[in-house]
Amino acid sequence: MRKKIVAGNWKMNLDYNEGLSLFSEMINMIRDEVTGKQEAVVCSPFIHLHSLVQLSKGYDKVSVGAQNAYQAESGAYTGEISAKMIKSVGAEYVILGHSERRQYFGETNDLLAKKTDVALKNDLKPIFCIGETLQEREANQHFGIIKSQLQEGVFHLEEDQFVKLVIAYEPVWAIGTGVTASSDQAQEIHAFIRIEIAAKYGQEVANNTTILYGGSCNPKNAPELFAQPDIDGGLIGGASLKSRDFVDIVKVFNQ
Repeated sequence: MRKKIVAGNWKMNLDYNEGLSLFSEMINMIRDEVTGKQEAVVCSPFIHLHSLVQLSKGYDKVSVGAQNAYQAESGAYTGEISAKMIKSVGAEYVILGHSERRQYFGETNDLLAKKTDVALKNDLKPIFCIGETLQEREANQHFGIIKSQLQEGVFHLEEDQFVKLVIAYEPVWAIGTGVTASSDQAQEIHAFIRIEIAAKYGQEVANNTTILYGGSCNPKNAPELFAQPDIDGGLIGGASLKSRDFVDIVKVFNQ
């Protein structure tokens, strides 16, 4: 059975003390209220990582991740953070290819392939994001966009590397807009992603790959979304900044 994951992406929010306070609330609520085998992952700004890892010790349902990593192992790249640095503080996951990184920082599939390689080399688990814009969906290009992002970003990996990835589908047109893809729309893309993985790596690998939905997921729509056969959890933005909302989403998998 593939792992069910709810990952929170704090983005560029919360100062150091605010982050520790929110995380402390979350882990205590998860300890008391989460009864299933699902995993909660909190992806914070770099300044929080070490402290969140320390706070999470002893909580087997909670993991910590970064929101980005640089594509080189080390060197004269002022201001950047390497995968080795992230791993050294005890983080387990790293988000790669988030739509905001692609849009605002011009990250390409080729660049993200390099980032994925470095993350895996340093024993981090990439949460690899793919998804189409509104213009691409309206032009009926969304399947082609998803396919190319997979092929150029992660399908160069050997099977033993690929199985360490989590895939996150982000309908870019549904992020921060208040618009959510319908459960049928989300399921359609998730099923397509799984078909593409099966064509590349075989059905067993596809069946065991965790695919998250990352488009304005909240406590109200999470049950319907997570009930779909190919949706294995969520990559949560705004709702991850509220402990009650985030834990309620995690709890959808209690049953």
